Amino acid sequence: MRMRKHFATGAAMAAAATMVLTACGGGSSTSPSTSSSSSDSGAPKGTITVGSAYETTDYGPITTSALGIGADWQVLEGLYRFDMSDYSVTPALAAGDPVKVSDTKYEITLRDGAKFSDGTDVKAADVVSSYERTTDEKSIYRQFFTFVDSVEAKDDKTVTITLKHPFAALKERFVNVRVVPSSMSADELKSKPIGSGPYKFDNISATEVTAVPNEHYNGKIPAKAATLKWSVLKDDSARLAAALGNSIDIMEAVPADAADKLKAASWSVDSKPGYGNPFMMFNTQKAPFDKPEVRRAFLKAIDKQKLVSSALRGQAVEAKSFLPEANPAYKKPATDLSYDKDAAKKALDAAGVSGKEINLVTTDHPWVLALVPQIKSDLEALGLKVNHQQMASSALYSTVTDVDKPDYDIVIAPGDPSVFGVDPGIIISWWNGDNVWTKKRDGWQVSDPESFKKLQTIMDEAVQLEGSAAKEKWGEAQDLLAEQSVIYPLAFRNMITASNPKKVDGFKPISATSVQLLGVSAK
Repeated sequence: MRMRKHFATGAAMAAAATMVLTACGGGSSTSPSTSSSSSDSGAPKGTITVGSAYETTDYGPITTSALGIGADWQVLEGLYRFDMSDYSVTPALAAGDPVKVSDTKYEITLRDGAKFSDGTDVKAADVVSSYERTTDEKSIYRQFFTFVDSVEAKDDKTVTITLKHPFAALKERFVNVRVVPSSMSADELKSKPIGSGPYKFDNISATEVTAVPNEHYNGKIPAKAATLKWSVLKDDSARLAAALGNSIDIMEAVPADAADKLKAASWSVDSKPGYGNPFMMFNTQKAPFDKPEVRRAFLKAIDKQKLVSSALRGQAVEAKSFLPEANPAYKKPATDLSYDKDAAKKALDAAGVSGKEINLVTTDHPWVLALVPQIKSDLEALGLKVNHQQMASSALYSTVTDVDKPDYDIVIAPGDPSVFGVDPGIIISWWNGDNVWTKKRDGWQVSDPESFKKLQTIMDEAVQLEGSAAKEKWGEAQDLLAEQSVIYPLAFRNMITASNPKKVDGFKPISATSVQLLGVSAK
């Protein structure tokens, strides 16, 4: 109970503010990081080293990589930014809140003297081109901006945003348009983007990323460290050894069984309930997974509470809906997907699936692999034969799911769209909007366009409602998602992060994947 209450004061409250239409306000006027950094006069000093659990080759403004997004928080700016510790929203490149021209038109002025790290001025045209990149047909971010009709440069310092309909969370959504120079190519942005944030990328390699202060930054959260370093240590034991050996100062994705070792070494360890989850995805274009009753049976066959207490060491909660219970829009769906071995077997027998051979593909994240033995055992207890294959995320998506005719049966992988915000529209549309997930990965748009379109209609209606009407409409979405069970979370994980208080000051853990280093200083 205490864990959920703690979470509700942060991310869930932000979600509530988004769900209730309150013009474009929301968020505090001064972030916690801002107040701590502005009081510290002195030049940036020291190095802060993060033990990163993730790797990537994409650091661009529309990356989906945990490492890329986490590093970009310090380097690239949107018009607005989240303080990821509580999802409050404050101006970044914007000089202030959007100015309302009408119910569907707003103007946003850029802060005076804003420059990119190469010394060039940030102009409204850069915001427009960055928005166009973000909403390109191939961008998975596109779904976040279906409410926008146009983004235009009124002059060099003013951006005009025209909406298709009134929308409360304008600032929250435009956090996800990270502004970069119009002149940069897609390849240049992926390898080493230029931004207007307090830091700029210095060196990027497969094993290490460094960033240094941006001398042209004139915003409210200046750099406090002389160097930020992300050491790519995907293996849990390697990150733990680096922490205990004092070669890193912050450790992300701490395994639950490593917490006591870190505490014994005088590290601070924080566990925050979040939206990150292991999800089960079915190939709906392949029999028997084209049948919702079969997909539901597989989900009911897994003892999710046992997964939480054993493989996840109690650092998670069972997923009872597509949204976690901490979200104000949560509804327990009409379709019950809780563990029921007998009901699962009955459904599989009726569908003629019992005794079949099933191919399960998972990512190679250690905590995901820890789930496999029990999941395999639960499914094989129903007479199935389960073949398991593990792959790196990049290989899994590029060679298994994002192909013209995917042949996989079931995928289990991690996901956490809360890096983009926590309103229901973000969380639900990430996996279920008009994007690569539904077009290729699970094939929902192809296998059952009628139910897919029904969900899109529900979401379009929900974002235009407020209060209890909005909650009721988001409840309809959760009912449909459980009924269809195309892609579904098994549990919602706590995000466990550790920091060495002897080496860093001002660090705040977050509920989302990655770590936030704005306002953090080295001792």
